[in-house]
Amino acid sequence: MFNDIGLPELAAIIVLGMLVFGPDKLPKVIQDVMRTIRKIREFSESAKQDIRKELGPEFKDFEFEDLNPKTFIRKQLENDDLGLKEIRNGFDLKKEMAEVADAVHSYETDPAPSALPSAAPGGRVDMTKKPASPGRDDRPPFDADAT
Repeated sequence: MFNDIGLPELAAIIVLGMLVFGPDKLPKVIQDVMRTIRKIREFSESAKQDIRKELGPEFKDFEFEDLNPKTFIRKQLENDDLGLKEIRNGFDLKKEMAEVADAVHSYETDPAPSALPSAAPGGRVDMTKKPASPGRDDRPPFDADAT
């Protein structure tokens, strides 16, 4: 319940408790708080047991933590009824990436002359050269949907 309370927070709570309740009443207040927490835990456990009993024997292994969406999805993905492991194992990312790289490299080696700008040796485009200025009749492409 209090897993994320560190030493500074605990010291601040103790000092605050000393200031509010005083050193005489502080042990009694701590006992009352602990007793209340125990009663709440017992009540929640008995409620869980009652719900499990009412659901029947097929829900004997039911856990309320499974109702958390993250836990539910994780549990369903680990379940092999859907065949997700075969799908996951059947998908080879390295093979797919190699096929894409081969397609790109084959495109670079056989480009159409008008498809790519002039390339420097080694298949790289020289960005320092200015492109040839268009003639008077050459207009830049116009997209009617973009305006």
